[in-house]
Amino acid sequence: MNTLPPSVKAYHRTAVFTETTVPKGLLQDHRTKQGVWGVITVLSGRLRYTVPSTGEVRVLEAGRPGIVEPTVAHRVKPLGPVEFFVEFHR
Repeated sequence: MNTLPPSVKAYHRTAVFTETTVPKGLLQDHRTKQGVWGVITVLSGRLRYTVPSTGEVRVLEAGRPGIVEPTVAHRVKPLGPVEFFVEFHR
């Protein structure tokens, strides 16, 4: 999994989502805009992070964030009870 470039800075953070409140759009393939990186932080539980174009599938959990590259399609799926948020950087 990639790391954030040192030049990007956080500018927005979502609310904390759970397995019942995760927006439907996050469960389907979606992308960030050009120049926008995301960091998926799991507070509790587990979340599957999939990047279809590369076949990458990772299970994210506390202490193991997911890095979202600009414009790369991805999706998430709760694996049982989960709490997570997404922080955006540019």
